[in-house]
Amino acid sequence: MAKNHCVVLDSRPGEDNVPTVDNFCLKEYPVPDIEDGQILVKTLCLSVDPYMRSRFNQHTGTDYMSPWKLDCPIDGGGVGAVVESKSRHFCKGEIVESIHWPWQEYAMFEVEGFNSLILNKVESELVKSHVSLMLGVLGVPGLTALLGISEKGHVTEGANQTFVVSAAAGACGSLAGQIARVEGCTNVVGICGTEEKCKFLTDDLKFDAAINYKDDDVDSKLKEYCPGGIDIYFDNVGGQISNSVIKQMNKDSHIILCGQISMYNTSQPYPPPLEEDIENIRQERNITRDRFLVLNYYDQFPKALAQLKKWYEEGKLKYRETISEGLEKAPEAFVSMMSGGNIGKQIVHVSGP
Repeated sequence: MAKNHCVVLDSRPGEDNVPTVDNFCLKEYPVPDIEDGQILVKTLCLSVDPYMRSRFNQHTGTDYMSPWKLDCPIDGGGVGAVVESKSRHFCKGEIVESIHWPWQEYAMFEVEGFNSLILNKVESELVKSHVSLMLGVLGVPGLTALLGISEKGHVTEGANQTFVVSAAAGACGSLAGQIARVEGCTNVVGICGTEEKCKFLTDDLKFDAAINYKDDDVDSKLKEYCPGGIDIYFDNVGGQISNSVIKQMNKDSHIILCGQISMYNTSQPYPPPLEEDIENIRQERNITRDRFLVLNYYDQFPKALAQLKKWYEEGKLKYRETISEGLEKAPEAFVSMMSGGNIGKQIVHVSGP
């Protein structure tokens, strides 16, 4: 019987600890047999994302995301090819993607009563030739960047707005800065953690400025690069970086609360409350800070994806991947991503079509 390697959750790090590769384990199972209403897919590539950190915990702190079970395969975003089908909805050779893809070489999906929230066919010829686009610029990161800005950013063309994004060289942040520019922001500033990433932002993505929070004085650099204050902040990190940004935000400005990666290895609630002095600033300046969850805007996905595809094909959105080769590298890829080891989207390449 054919072998099927899987990455499973071997142990929980605890809410206040950093996950390590020792929390994962590679196991071997048979390739599943399928029955009527099921398909067998071969995994092509997997996504690793910051939100996954909460799924290590017994309680994720959310009602829309369940914890991973011990000794069971990890799951997240993935793309694969149908190798066997016993369903009228799918044919052998079709490319499919899901946000519930198990970390294994072969996976079985129940597809009777087909639900596009669980599994989607990839119809685009562009994506078929570069399937991992579905996990990045044409996936959840791209949707989060575009819909976060359109729903919570209040970008107004011709208003000479300054846009700041943290974790700016990551999958979502790098797209958010470019989208803000396309939508009309005149000053785009990114915050990231290395000089290489700063150079990527300014040279490749054409941000107006980039701040290395590990080496630069963030407060003074923000004053230098944002002399008229900050109108929109795409917040991916929280903590002291966000405190520095909020202190320089204008009256009636907007925070797009996308993620808080600096807080994910703590037991604080999400979103974490601001420190008292920062919350006072937010209230006094009438700065909006509404939690943004892209899954709440599912009805807007088709239109948003069409727009992202158009901008990408026109060269208005540049996209970069950090690729780890092999399913067994998935744990290392996750740990590296959580510590800022990636530029652009972190992908695990599992197999060819």
